[in-house]
Amino acid sequence: MAARHRAFIAPRLIGSFAALASFPVFVAVRGVPSVLEVGVFAWLVAPILTAYFLSRTGRYEAAHVLSSLALTGLVLAVALSTGGIASFAAIWLVIVPLEASLSASRRVVALASIFALVAAGTLLIGSAWGLLPPPGSTVNEHGALAALGVVSAALYATGLALGAESLARTSVWLLYAEEDRYRLLARNMTDVITRHGKNGAVLFVSPAAESLFGVKPAALAGHGLFDHVHVADRPAFLTALADASSHGEDRSVEFRIRRGDDGPHGGSFVWVEMRCRPLNEANTRAATGESEVVAVLRDISERKTHEQAIEVARAEQERASLSKSRFLATMSHELRTPLNAIIGFSEMLTKENLVVQPERRLEYARLINESGHHLLSVVNGILDMSKMETGNFEITPEPFAPAPVITGCCDLLALKARDAGVEIKSRVQDDLPEIVGDRRAFNQILINLMSNAIKFTPRGGRVTVSAHRNGNKIDVSVEDTGVGIGEADLPRLGEAFFQARGTYDRRHDGTGLGLSIVKGLVKLHCGDIDIRSRLGEGTRVTVSLPIDCESHKVPADPIRLVTERAGDLAAVANILVKKSA
Repeated sequence: MAARHRAFIAPRLIGSFAALASFPVFVAVRGVPSVLEVGVFAWLVAPILTAYFLSRTGRYEAAHVLSSLALTGLVLAVALSTGGIASFAAIWLVIVPLEASLSASRRVVALASIFALVAAGTLLIGSAWGLLPPPGSTVNEHGALAALGVVSAALYATGLALGAESLARTSVWLLYAEEDRYRLLARNMTDVITRHGKNGAVLFVSPAAESLFGVKPAALAGHGLFDHVHVADRPAFLTALADASSHGEDRSVEFRIRRGDDGPHGGSFVWVEMRCRPLNEANTRAATGESEVVAVLRDISERKTHEQAIEVARAEQERASLSKSRFLATMSHELRTPLNAIIGFSEMLTKENLVVQPERRLEYARLINESGHHLLSVVNGILDMSKMETGNFEITPEPFAPAPVITGCCDLLALKARDAGVEIKSRVQDDLPEIVGDRRAFNQILINLMSNAIKFTPRGGRVTVSAHRNGNKIDVSVEDTGVGIGEADLPRLGEAFFQARGTYDRRHDGTGLGLSIVKGLVKLHCGDIDIRSRLGEGTRVTVSLPIDCESHKVPADPIRLVTERAGDLAAVANILVKKSA
């Protein structure tokens, strides 16, 4: 805009000052000027006023209209006094719309053209009706004035040409500066800008594509970008481009792209968001009903990872709620049954009018005792689990021989196995070394595993306990020939209160805490547990404990028995984006 103002002001000041400077010379040569000559010189000073008007108000188009009006008036005045339409000055009416064209305004050009046509029409009418003097009678008299007009017009035209050249040079420079500015933005912005033809082919790709796609931008031209889109997401990609091109509406779509150029099945995939909108090309849309599309692609892999983590957290929350419900259902069963037995048999023993035979009284007392021990085991299991959850469960490592502990557990459960019709076998390595660990915890691990094996092994089955050294660890295995566990339940074994069978149709009593406590105790010893089972063929649980657990760093964090799979699921969420469909 400043350049346009300079191009407007400069030629007018040059022409006006040239007219003022030549006036003394004209007087010296011509003598006393006539009224017309004084009027012409006064009119040549009018552009100074127009330039002043623009400099004070900044109204560019209004200044152009005033300038056209002043120039038209000057030419009309001279032509009226020098022969009308045949005057030498009449031809300068052509300059009026040409000068107005520098305003780059159709309205100004139209007004200037009207001014010039009105002036030309006035000269034609005056000449036709004989109202104006003939051109021949005034040529000699106004020869000096004509020369002055030619010189002034030449200077004025020179100023216009210089202003137009300066304006054109400034426009070119601004164009280059604008291109450099957009090129700088395109090179340094992280988002990728693409331009697509009517068939979806890429016509332009910004330099940021190299960091996002891992390939040169030229490799994405044509259908190169389409080849990098995940096969499962290509329909959504093409639909968004087609809708933006055909319907003229903004579209947004999320899809996966392949990094690098390792072929259609290579490279890693990242999530991107593409927002596309049509170009406003009225002629193209009118001809074909479609337009080109500009799209902005942004890497949203981190956001997708967070969404996956939120989904995992939501799933874990639902699982925790389900675990709570399962806990209430299990506890109501496990506590109500022995309590009913204790209350019922104790009431029978306290009734004075009820005669109970000694052997029956002894049986009732035994049932009460068994129910009490069952309640104690349930409460102890809950307390142990609670301590592990809060990190308050502590072990007392000490050297001990594992072989006698294994033998003692087999002897302890021999009666239970005999009543269930299950055979117990022990296979312990002769030179099994001593280990440093918590003897009580080791004993509890074996009792829980063997009790589960006996419980889920049908009559006539077998439970085998084996132990051997494996490097700097010892492996203790409890294998049964029982009902086995389905593949769908294996990943969830070890969760608190989980049992392979439904809560309400269980064939065996139990809280589902045994294996959870085993996993917690093994973890406190920095050991590992491996469970292998097949439905109808039995189960094998192998516990690997370090020979010296004190040489391993015991984790300080609490052992999460209910939601311990959340970390694994969160890790899976981080790599979901890299998997193909």
